Amino acid sequence: QVQLVESGGGLVQAGGSLRLSCAASGRTFSGMGWFRQAPGKEREFVAAISWSVSRTYYADCAKDRFTISRDNAKNTVYLQMNSLKSEDTAVYFCAAAPYYTGSQVGKYDYWGQGIQVTVSS
Repeated sequence: QVQLVESGGGLVQAGGSLRLSCAASGRTFSGMGWFRQAPGKEREFVAAISWSVSRTYYADCAKDRFTISRDNAKNTVYLQMNSLKSEDTAVYFCAAAPYYTGSQVGKYDYWGQGIQVTVSS
């Protein structure tokens, strides 16, 4: 049974940092990514990473502050978020695909339940 479980969210002050984790079970994935969704907005791409960790892709909002990484032995992907801003407040979703698929929501086959990240001023 494929399952993605996010952890590491919570409340943080503006300028602070959080590291999100996504533990995958049931199979391994070549492509994994992070998306987020704020109330009243569509789900948006944040970052993606390939199996080899040699290819990453970031949304403009994340490229200078966030780092995506993965531990293939643990079948886990991480999102290190630094210099957090209030506009980063959202539910963050982990997603997985059999191949590296970049930013396109429709190409990810599996999704976590989402985890809340709240950045306070």
